Amino acid sequence: MTIQKKIPTVVVGMSGGVDSSVSALLLKEQGYNVIGLFMKNWEETDELCPAKQDFEDVIRVCDQLDIPCFSVDFSQEYKDEVFKNFLDEYQKGNTPNPDILCNQKIKFHHFFNKAIYELKADYLATGHYCQNLLLNDNHYLAKGKDPNKDQSYFLYTIKQDILKKVLFPIGNIEKTKVRKIASDHQLITSEKKDSTGICFIGKRAFGPFIKKYLTPKPGIIESIEGKILAEHEGLFLFTIGQRKGLHIGGEGQAWFVVQKDFANNKLIVAQGEDHPALFSQSLNCSQLSWVNEAPILPYKCKAKIRYRHEEQNCTLIKEKDQIKVTFEEPQRAITVGQSVVFYQDDICLGGGIISQVGASLFETSFLQTNGLD
Repeated sequence: MTIQKKIPTVVVGMSGGVDSSVSALLLKEQGYNVIGLFMKNWEETDELCPAKQDFEDVIRVCDQLDIPCFSVDFSQEYKDEVFKNFLDEYQKGNTPNPDILCNQKIKFHHFFNKAIYELKADYLATGHYCQNLLLNDNHYLAKGKDPNKDQSYFLYTIKQDILKKVLFPIGNIEKTKVRKIASDHQLITSEKKDSTGICFIGKRAFGPFIKKYLTPKPGIIESIEGKILAEHEGLFLFTIGQRKGLHIGGEGQAWFVVQKDFANNKLIVAQGEDHPALFSQSLNCSQLSWVNEAPILPYKCKAKIRYRHEEQNCTLIKEKDQIKVTFEEPQRAITVGQSVVFYQDDICLGGGIISQVGASLFETSFLQTNGLD
């Protein structure tokens, strides 16, 4: 008697781009039973959020691959669990990262549950550039092979019990090869440009978009020495390290945002992209999330304070209900609301939300000069 082995079913999160298209292709070639599932997260009101075009591309790719295709609408969940948080954080003057929250709340919760529990799939697959490593019966989130495309930073909130049922088919492939695979198989997405920015903002300017939802409170722009230089429309329109949009003329180097004074509604700026007021050696973070077990503190590792930031050596120590991160070297433009993500070699350990920034080099120097440290 021959016992037939069950063919595993994989639901692939199809976005209409080349990465998810090639992910579906590779899984089918590996013998999986593949289902394409498109996720709609935003009720677009104009052509700038092209969900309709993306879904049409998904349908065409699935037809090419001869796999079934479905769609699911999580627009309300996205607004309630991601967009509302986005607005709340900006209202406070922070700079959140909605892509990270989308992965946590939507893709690897609602979408995951749809795939695994409703469609009864064995796995959920996505086109993220990261890897799922199985070591000693434990699943670890690791960087993608292509260092220029690695997306583990955005997935640090994923848990091991979820990771057990997740596949990243292109995580061990470089982007150029992904494009070539798509081209060799004549996929209609082979030359499609990568999506950039936040879905609900699209290609439009951030300022006009956010002002549809939040009312700006004008105030003054002041130099770090206390000189009034100009006016701002609202603190939430600016972030630490920002140069554009200040509209400050005059001689000398360009001006950069170094601080947001909420109590007095002032935007504090300084000249020069390497001004000491832009650099701090520590931060505090909360809302910690670990892929596996939390490390025993104090703990030495590397950390990124934003997606394109180069990892830096640091030490993590417990500080009340938060973690204090102290870097070996001062870091530029640490921003409250962004995520700090921790790594040990290629393994993404987890991360947290930056809740406080340590004293800047400018502040430290002032205190030392005046004997106040």
